[in-house]
Amino acid sequence: MCNERQVDKLKSSNSKRINELLGKTVTTICGLLVIAIVIMIVIFITYKGLSTFLVNHISPIEFFISSSWNPELPPSDGGPKVGAFVFIYGSVLVSTLALIISAPLSAGTAIFITEIAPKWGQKVLQPIIELFVGIPSVVYGWVGLSVLVPFIRNNIGGYGMSVLAGSIVLSIMIFPTITSVMVDSLKALPFDLNEASYALGATRWQTIARVLLPAALPGMLTGIILGLARGLGEALAVQMVIGNTPGKIPTSILDPAHTMTSIITMDMGNTVMGTLANNALWSIALLLMIISLIFIILIRVIGKRRVYR
Repeated sequence: MCNERQVDKLKSSNSKRINELLGKTVTTICGLLVIAIVIMIVIFITYKGLSTFLVNHISPIEFFISSSWNPELPPSDGGPKVGAFVFIYGSVLVSTLALIISAPLSAGTAIFITEIAPKWGQKVLQPIIELFVGIPSVVYGWVGLSVLVPFIRNNIGGYGMSVLAGSIVLSIMIFPTITSVMVDSLKALPFDLNEASYALGATRWQTIARVLLPAALPGMLTGIILGLARGLGEALAVQMVIGNTPGKIPTSILDPAHTMTSIITMDMGNTVMGTLANNALWSIALLLMIISLIFIILIRVIGKRRVYR
């Protein structure tokens, strides 16, 4: 009887070891697989993106400064022209305006959820905001095309498809991302800060403005950077309402424009792999990837400077 129990314990112990080894092996393979996929994607985009400069011998200065875009223009007519400045300018302009619209709205909403209506705000408002994340970008673009573009054309001016339309649509899309990160940053603050501020005689708004917001500022900046990164990478919704006019730099928010993601979306199916037109699109994709990496580094740096966790 005693031997049977020892045998059962030994089998149970071996089974636990096998399960632990199996779990460790599977998770390690998953981690290594993700690292390998990321490295391969980075190498592939870098290789294709540099082909414009190394294979087609296009000057990087021309690529970043010129706004003339016609990669298939024959040399007899002065081509090819591969200037991506108009797309870079359009992406920065639309994303910055979207951030100017969305960041204050997100900060106000986050403060309301965490400090003004803490009991029902989190139960009602936060799930509603998170619903915005699940809406497909094509739906945002369609609503913008059906409602926002005619409204701008009939009441403000221009053709409707403009930098303003793209910025408003994009601001709605990045709103839940920024708000969610700001809410988490404010929630992470210790309640001792509120109590200490009130004990010193500060009002609620003095506590929010002079204690809580400065303490949560690194986390809130992280949300803004994440929103900006999302804005720069958004393609379909912005493309549907922005007008897409290559070679023309917008001088007004009512002018149409073109972004880096929209030119990739529109031309990637019309170019042959290995040609200059195709390689130039990969160069724009490489630029977007580098910008994203810079944003990730900024988020890491700001995250390390958090005072309260």
